[in-house]
Amino acid sequence: MAKIAVDAVLLPSETMAGKAIKANRKLLKQASGRIVLDKKNCLPHISLAMGCIDGEDIVDIEKILEAIAKRYCVQELKVIGIPAGTNSVGEKVSVLQIEKTGPLQSLHEEVMRRLMPHFRYDVTADTVLSPPKAEESTLLWIGNYAEKAGFENFFPHITIGYGEIDNFPFPVKFTASRLALCHLGNHCTCRMVLISTKLKRRG
Repeated sequence: MAKIAVDAVLLPSETMAGKAIKANRKLLKQASGRIVLDKKNCLPHISLAMGCIDGEDIVDIEKILEAIAKRYCVQELKVIGIPAGTNSVGEKVSVLQIEKTGPLQSLHEEVMRRLMPHFRYDVTADTVLSPPKAEESTLLWIGNYAEKAGFENFFPHITIGYGEIDNFPFPVKFTASRLALCHLGNHCTCRMVLISTKLKRRG
């Protein structure tokens, strides 16, 4: 099977996904529609590990994620800010910053450790779900994820789009009960859910 660019993610609750989509719509009034979030084809998400895999490895990765999900409970999360960072070509991208708790950091590190043997970082445009065709900034972010966003550099967030926004209420508590593997689209959007499994319930 062909190589595909993927993201192991936490999927937020329906309510939180709706808030992220609403914030995205505000950004779309000031920026082009390059990231248009919705609940079907461009999912709000919290990235845990990113890379490129052989399609035939999905079966093994599903077993890994199911085993991890049975051990972790991180359903209660909190949005603590809405910073705008700069991507590799100098564009402003706004995110909902998530409080980095011990359980969330541990989940990220476990997912990274278990999936890295399956990951490759020679990412090309044909590994990303299109259209639209993946831009260079997308390929660079996927290829450099482990180095720039892994382990001690983990920065949990939900990307909401290009531009800046400052009228989002804080703090916002929400839940996330599903661990998923998604096929990445341009701008590192989660375009298609390949695997989805429920996290351990509290108590």
